[in-house]
Amino acid sequence: MYRLKEMLLQEQKHLEAILAKTSNNNSSTPEGRLRISMNHGNVRYYNCTNGRDGDYIPKENELLPRQLAQKTYNDSILKAAEAHKKLIDGFLKDYKENEIEELFTSLHPERQKLITPVEPTYAQLEQKWYSEPYIGKDFNEGTPVILSEKGERVRSKSEKILADYFFRNNILYKYEKPLTLAGYGTVYPDFTFFSKKLKKEIYWEHEGMMDNPEYATAAVKKLNNYQLNGIIPGERLILTFETEKDVLNSKIVSDLVNKYLR
Repeated sequence: MYRLKEMLLQEQKHLEAILAKTSNNNSSTPEGRLRISMNHGNVRYYNCTNGRDGDYIPKENELLPRQLAQKTYNDSILKAAEAHKKLIDGFLKDYKENEIEELFTSLHPERQKLITPVEPTYAQLEQKWYSEPYIGKDFNEGTPVILSEKGERVRSKSEKILADYFFRNNILYKYEKPLTLAGYGTVYPDFTFFSKKLKKEIYWEHEGMMDNPEYATAAVKKLNNYQLNGIIPGERLILTFETEKDVLNSKIVSDLVNKYLR
């Protein structure tokens, strides 16, 4: 249902833009409405005001018929867009995104024990996902040992910063859980999460040496293959980047967490 709400919010913004644009276009249109008649195959235009048949518009005046026709069309658009927006506004006002789940989670814990929920809660799904074992990527011999606050070995100081942030904020993750991309092979996303909004896995890739041409080329190839497999940045793929001079920005991390992992 999250996707439904997101689509409706996008449509709401779309309708607001249409209303603003159309209202602005109509602000400078002339009075009256266009009446079109045919006379022996010839088109005649009339500007009708106060319900009269209208005043004939000379052929030399090419602009006025267009303005009046556009005005009538714009009025129809305004009416339809306002009606659609009213429906969406009403739905979003009354819609509770997590109501089904909250009907269970709001119960007393002892009562919850007596009930089988109609569908698993997010916490149940996440815990089941988190408990599933996996084999991560091996570390080459001689690789520096960097441990996160969770006690987990990571490959870089930036990955430690990210892992520690997730750990301190009680965000469950899997480090370098393998993922198969068709046409590319197995990749090991830096962090994998179980999305509360999507109820499926999402991935966080930190590309930390983008000023290294060879590294950057490989990163672009990998990220393109994510997209070819339907894992799109901004939907199921979170990206952060770093160079020697432009290091990981903590505000960006916080903003991304709030947007995708809350």
